Amino acid sequence: MSIDDHLMRHALALADRAQHEDDEIPVGAVVVDATGVIVGEGWNRNITDHDPSAHAEVMAMRAAGRTLRNHRLLGCTLYVTLEPCAMCAMAMVHARIARVVFAASDPKTGAAGSVFDLIADPRHNHRVAVQGGVLADDAGSRLTAYFRHKRGKAG
Repeated sequence: MSIDDHLMRHALALADRAQHEDDEIPVGAVVVDATGVIVGEGWNRNITDHDPSAHAEVMAMRAAGRTLRNHRLLGCTLYVTLEPCAMCAMAMVHARIARVVFAASDPKTGAAGSVFDLIADPRHNHRVAVQGGVLADDAGSRLTAYFRHKRGKAG
């Protein structure tokens, strides 16, 4: 198993926490430093915390910032189970994340290449490397099942 697969499986476990502990959309995120040590993790908590910015990526970056005692997450990689939205993509650029690895693409609000490509915009003074599709089927099936259940459809 590759390191990307291993860390995405950790993010998927956090997505399960979002769904089963907080009844949130199952998205999880992990931030690792340049040596591969986990420095932050999070899952969707925007409904639970009454906070529109409490997406999994933001929660993980906040935790990483506290761990590293820095608002810049230089050399860090963020693993997330769903393609980042515009808010999260720009937060990664501002945090100077080195790389983002996501599982499922988001055909409605994806901002790392699906609908928008904010991360790759050449006007930014920082570049974030992007890799998508790592364990995409696992993440996608969780999201599909969650929304089917919420809409009362058999699954």
